[in-house]
Amino acid sequence: MDGTVLVADDDRTIRTVLTQALTRAGCKVHATSSLVTLMRWVEEGKGDLVISDVVMPDGNGIEALPKIAAERPGLPVIVISAQNTIMTAIQAAEAEAYDYLPKPFDLPDLMKRASRALSQKRRVAPTQEAATPSVPGDDLPLVGRTPAMQALYRLVARVMNADLPVLVTGESGTGKSLVARAIHDFSDRRTMPYVTAVGADLQGIDGPSSLLARARGGTIVFDEIGDFDAEAQGRIVRLLDALPSSAPRIIATSQQDLSKLIEAGSFRSDLYYRLSGVVLAVPALRERVEDIPLLAEHFLKRAERDGAPARQLSADAIALVRGYRWPGNVRQLENTLRRLVVTAQEAEISKAEVEAALGAAPAESLHVGAEEEGDRLSASIARHLRRYFDLHTDSLPPPGLYDRILREMEAPLIEIALEATAGNQAKCADLLGINRNTLRKKITDLDIRVTRRRKLM
Repeated sequence: MDGTVLVADDDRTIRTVLTQALTRAGCKVHATSSLVTLMRWVEEGKGDLVISDVVMPDGNGIEALPKIAAERPGLPVIVISAQNTIMTAIQAAEAEAYDYLPKPFDLPDLMKRASRALSQKRRVAPTQEAATPSVPGDDLPLVGRTPAMQALYRLVARVMNADLPVLVTGESGTGKSLVARAIHDFSDRRTMPYVTAVGADLQGIDGPSSLLARARGGTIVFDEIGDFDAEAQGRIVRLLDALPSSAPRIIATSQQDLSKLIEAGSFRSDLYYRLSGVVLAVPALRERVEDIPLLAEHFLKRAERDGAPARQLSADAIALVRGYRWPGNVRQLENTLRRLVVTAQEAEISKAEVEAALGAAPAESLHVGAEEEGDRLSASIARHLRRYFDLHTDSLPPPGLYDRILREMEAPLIEIALEATAGNQAKCADLLGINRNTLRKKITDLDIRVTRRRKLM
């Protein structure tokens, strides 16, 4: 890697880590905690790449992007931020940042992006002020620092101004309609109408044309498209085939698996192909457990801003909320916390109060991934061990049982974790919460085959 990198972050540790890593890679580094200093360096012609935090003591890194572009067209800027909301990703994209990474970031990943930025000639775009989104990002519960949510943010930022239909999929309560709304509200069409269409809007000779007239080049959303009957589906196909040049953006949402509906003959394959220009899959809450405390804090703060008393969850309550399955996803979490804000006796919400609020939910929901008592890991292990002891009738199993059982559990755990992380041992060790050297030793001792592969997103 060759070039000069300007690093701006008010966190001394981050400045030190980036300086050391970039220097070892062959770069020259200038690091500062001041946005004013960063801008002076840019104006002086220093730097081939900027890595900047968003919230700085003397300014906002994203707001500085148009100034950097005006002073040094084509100078790539990688934005890093602890503000893990879709708003940050979209603002960075609108301000034409080269890339965006949430904190805490993966250092090897950042180094790869920095290397690409230094080696790739940036397109010199016309200077323009970054557009100001019409809706505050804090009002969108699309919050999360997990890789799944960050990938979703980046994809939304890339497609929001593309002339492609978008299909948003995900379980009920995951926030599909919020994603659709965000695509509209942060796009170039934000000043135009946002129309949610139902089957009745397509009826009659003038139905489709009236729908287009209402949208006026804005956005039409077919919410839960899998619920539309065959006649409505046919009308949508004909509408899409006859769209004028000034056509509105088309977005559809679905909590149903449309491929299964196609196989069952209840959904038109030609409609699916027309709607799925870009498919955005919104993860279920149980697939991003690490985001649950972050979302809980978000909803409690929002309630306080709306005039409710200040509340926070106790440590035991956070653990319970984090371990709950949340079959209703983010919507259920939000409604539960809104109820707790009103019913809690003290400023700190207790575990007992959370249990009471969740009392109507199925008991198995308190165990992530458990569909019924028999499917809990501990219950399955207990049944296996009882059968194992029963096989030895009046005698005991051979000595060394503890290590044998741990080996039986450890091998598939590591194999599946490696598969989930595409064979990346650093990510696998982080997922398992163990040292990388420990993981390597276990792979050797357990004779586990590691296959690196590229995961399909």
